[in-house]
Amino acid sequence: MWKRRWPEVLIGLLLVLVGCYREETPPVRPLEVQVAAAADLRYAFETLRARFEATHPNIRLKISYGSSGQFFTQLRNGAPFDLYFSADADYPRRLIAEGLAVDSSFFLYAVGQLVVWVPADSPLELASWDELAGPAVRRLALANPRHAPYGRAAVAALRALGLYERVQDRLVLGENVVQAAQFAASGAADAGIIALSLALAPDMQRRGRHRLLPPDVYPPIEQGAVVLRRTAARPEVWALWRFVQQPEGRAVLRRYGFFIPDSTAQPTERPWTGPPPG
Repeated sequence: MWKRRWPEVLIGLLLVLVGCYREETPPVRPLEVQVAAAADLRYAFETLRARFEATHPNIRLKISYGSSGQFFTQLRNGAPFDLYFSADADYPRRLIAEGLAVDSSFFLYAVGQLVVWVPADSPLELASWDELAGPAVRRLALANPRHAPYGRAAVAALRALGLYERVQDRLVLGENVVQAAQFAASGAADAGIIALSLALAPDMQRRGRHRLLPPDVYPPIEQGAVVLRRTAARPEVWALWRFVQQPEGRAVLRRYGFFIPDSTAQPTERPWTGPPPG
């Protein structure tokens, strides 16, 4: 009896095992885009990140913020970034000249603005720029002009206003403009010359007040972006490249005080056709 039925029993066991075993499809890992972004973009890009990822659920942005000059050096040494948003348009252009970035990907995404920021309880009224050289300002924070575009612009503004020699020994230099803002907000400095985009951040608005520096006292802070050549064949990289240039991305930048130049390149649907001849 048993010998006659054992094939049926065996088949039944196999069916049970097959029914219990369900091959689970592993979750699809989102594509990751590595972004090197100028420090002044910290708050704007966190807003932009949320909007981009909401409309591109299969892509995740990994954004590093810092000095544009330091990123430039890292990229020349092979740092693994896909997109570079610099606060100085000259750095991306130099990467293109060295064959490290895609020529056709360059665009001016914004022009930055400088402000003088002081804590809410500061005695400074900001009615006159000469107040920066007065006794109420023992330390004045700005980004290091050696590698930070906002630092170079701040020094140019101080020179144009006839203040640089009077405040030179009071300067406290941050590695980037975000650190300069932190010095001013924490009390490590009595005032700071920082990016308008940082002064408009909710926390900075709660903690202090600011006044725009006249744009004619410092060179335009033209900010440029490029796609790095080594990752130029990846569609997800170009998706972010396009998004920043489209109305929603530009609106975020305007919200944080950036001027959007008329010459900003319009995104195309043809992301990459291979390296140029030669």
